[in-house]
Amino acid sequence: MPNIKSAKKRVKVIKAKTLKNKMIKSNLKTVLKNANAAEEAAAIKLAIKKVDQAAAKGILHKNNAARKKSQLAKKLNALQAQ
Repeated sequence: MPNIKSAKKRVKVIKAKTLKNKMIKSNLKTVLKNANAAEEAAAIKLAIKKVDQAAAKGILHKNNAARKKSQLAKKLNALQAQ
């Protein structure tokens, strides 16, 4: 444990940020799983939005987010073509 006051604060802040990031990432995984299982456009559009939000917050790398969005867009286009 740190002894310096500012270091103690950093530990608290990092713990809170880690928890928030974990919640966002967990929610993102759930939404992606639902989008891959679903046969409706609304779930896929929601997943694309969540991927964008995660990338904006730095939870996902921008290339990782782009890849996930591309996969979802392919699925969405295939659904709409039917």
